[in-house]
Amino acid sequence: MKALRHRLELAAVRGVRATVGVLPAWLARATGAALGSTFYALDRSHRRVALANLAQCFPSRSEDERRAICRRMFQHFGILLVELLRFGRLSPEAMRARVVVDGEDRARAAYAKGKGVLFFTGHFGFWEMHAVVHGLLFQPIGVLARPLDNPGLHALLEDMRQRTGNTVIYREGAVRKVLRVLGAGQGVAMLIDQHMHSPDAIWVQFFQRPAATTSTLAALALRTGAPVVPVFAVPAPDGRLRLIYEHPIEPPAPGTADPIRDFTQRCTDVLEMYVRRQPELWLWMHRRWRDAPAPGIRGMFPETRDEGPADA
Repeated sequence: MKALRHRLELAAVRGVRATVGVLPAWLARATGAALGSTFYALDRSHRRVALANLAQCFPSRSEDERRAICRRMFQHFGILLVELLRFGRLSPEAMRARVVVDGEDRARAAYAKGKGVLFFTGHFGFWEMHAVVHGLLFQPIGVLARPLDNPGLHALLEDMRQRTGNTVIYREGAVRKVLRVLGAGQGVAMLIDQHMHSPDAIWVQFFQRPAATTSTLAALALRTGAPVVPVFAVPAPDGRLRLIYEHPIEPPAPGTADPIRDFTQRCTDVLEMYVRRQPELWLWMHRRWRDAPAPGIRGMFPETRDEGPADA
């Protein structure tokens, strides 16, 4: 039964890729938005999770406002699917023409330190396409990822991820491989907004709620001295993608009581800032705050931020 479902999923994605590949860009995006709207209407379980998360994170917004964000979020991920399928078939020249870069000097300065660069983002905007085109703008990077359950879709996505010379790094032996890439002065990209079950997970504040977060990024940065650069890919007004390379995250001062948690919190704060600005671009249907610890959690955060309105 699972094998049949996998074959049907792969056939559906290939069908979408064949269809949108011949459409004008505006019509392909409209098709993606319509696909997202369809899932918003039919996928009751994910819609319920997204609305619950939005209610917790934006309590001062009306229910209608939160539903509008949720609907646009589904539409965005429909557009993301369509754009990724189209983007993966473009020539290198066409890929470059589809993006505008903000902060290129910051990325080059980070590389110039010679310690490799740790790039991070979340399931926000057009992160997959950002990683692909990064290999053309600078140099190929290692991308930390989890294998997809569907082997056919996994192979399809891996091919797109590696089209510009990037390598995909999976969990087994990942730290050793990452250290090798950084030691060669190259970059590694990872996502930091997934709920973590592993022993190396730590609790930090995300939208003023405790969220189990990977400690790998901070641990690698403190071990290697590699600069940590937040990156984001958002729609530009002219229809291209705006690739943003933010200022590197400053590491904790020597003597900080819990430097890994402090560093992870700083990185999470930057991601939260972008999600607050454009909440429709983030994956609200993910159960990000599951398994939260007991109410005494605040004692785990020695430097809790000033808590203004949750959606300030």
